[in-house]
Amino acid sequence: MRTVTHFVDGESFAGHSGQLGDIYNPNTGEVQAQVALAGPQDVAIAVDAAEAAFPAWSATNPQRRARVMFEFKRLLENHMDELAELLSSEHGKVIADSKGDIQRGIDVVEFACGIPHLQKGEYTEGAGPGIDVFSMRQPLGVCAGITPFNFPAMIPCWMSAVAIACGNTFILKPSEKDPSVPVRLAELFMEAGGPPGVLNVVHGDKVAVDTIVEHPDIKAVSFVGSSDIAQYVYSRGTATGKRVQAMGGAKNHGIIMPDCNMEQAVKDIVGAAYGSAGERCMALPVAVTVGQKTGDEFVERMLDAASNLKVGISTDADAHYGPVVSAAHKAKVEDYIRIGVEEGAELKLDGRNHTLQGYENGYFIGPSLFDHVKPGMRTYKEEIFGPVLQVVRAETLEEAAALPSKHQYGNGVAIFTSNGRAAREFAAQVNVGMVGINVPIPVPVSYHSFGGWKRSAFGDHNQHGAEGVRFWTKVKTVTQRWPEGDIGDQAFIIPTMG
Repeated sequence: MRTVTHFVDGESFAGHSGQLGDIYNPNTGEVQAQVALAGPQDVAIAVDAAEAAFPAWSATNPQRRARVMFEFKRLLENHMDELAELLSSEHGKVIADSKGDIQRGIDVVEFACGIPHLQKGEYTEGAGPGIDVFSMRQPLGVCAGITPFNFPAMIPCWMSAVAIACGNTFILKPSEKDPSVPVRLAELFMEAGGPPGVLNVVHGDKVAVDTIVEHPDIKAVSFVGSSDIAQYVYSRGTATGKRVQAMGGAKNHGIIMPDCNMEQAVKDIVGAAYGSAGERCMALPVAVTVGQKTGDEFVERMLDAASNLKVGISTDADAHYGPVVSAAHKAKVEDYIRIGVEEGAELKLDGRNHTLQGYENGYFIGPSLFDHVKPGMRTYKEEIFGPVLQVVRAETLEEAAALPSKHQYGNGVAIFTSNGRAAREFAAQVNVGMVGINVPIPVPVSYHSFGGWKRSAFGDHNQHGAEGVRFWTKVKTVTQRWPEGDIGDQAFIIPTMG
């Protein structure tokens, strides 16, 4: 059976822990490979390799680092089909969705190619008599990223591409559920000209996470996952003096206004709610309809659209989405559907016990639709992370907008309307980090930044874009002058720019 090993100092590394985890095929429920799980010694070896590589890589000028990123981008594009097939085989998302995952990662690599400009500091000539002031953005050192199962290409690229382009070296700890693509990314980075030790991959569970968070030589940690773990990583990491950004869960709302293009809104939301089996932190699992007529029409149309979705294996080009990632996650999502019924929500479409002929042991869940969901229900408060859409009824825009603003999560929100003034006011006032106006999944492009509010994010910096460059660098400010002659007693006076 195939074993996915760590990738450290430019080569495969079996590790010393002796611990292995199973990698399942979500389409069949069968074990298809195993993955080495790192112990503290294995993480330490990776950190040592990254630390040894840091002096030379950080001293490499930004233009040469950018050339490596340009070649890395080219290789990712050339290997798109291979990466997508590998990703789908372990995650379960359909091939087209896997290619979207990879392309979003490539977009950030492309952004990182601009590092000679992005890492420039500021300069003021003549800030005082003969005095110039300038700043430099310098890399932090050895950095780390802990990434989730749902985007095994995009999110590793979000973190590592910007961090490495800035001159840092990197330890990537991907999800042990689908670890093969992250290893392949590191191999392609080496092929692109990246030096050994600059990008390292270690697999593992809580032991590896704790070791990364507590290791004294790791200067910064980026995390994406559930909110409880995000808060844990943020608290533990900052307590050890690290810079930490930790992105958590979400419960994104879509506000359906009476004046919206209903046909387009339903089309957008069916993809946002059910695409990738709902396993996206920026999925749209809650639709808030404004007015009874709007709600009735939306539910009727959505029921028809969702009922006609095709659930298939990840290689089925006609399937809208594939299986969820694991048996445990399938059971969790189906239990939330049960809880929703018990809470009194109206189950219009039940995706439980969905099977495919020939793939009876796969982790498939059909599309589910709830109407008349109430804000006090547990299933509304918590993140389901599956192909389940909940409809909440509201009478006014003010009532509808208050729901995402008051929710514990604040990742993304969308409004569907033809009223520009209402959309503008909504965007300005809603208490959520990312807003879509007639856009169901408002994930920013690579040169802007990604980040939620409230329990969706811990830390002061967002992912990628200029925010990413700021997170992965530290500022040094230099004040200089070249005096001629004796400055006398001025040496004892605090410098001023007068």
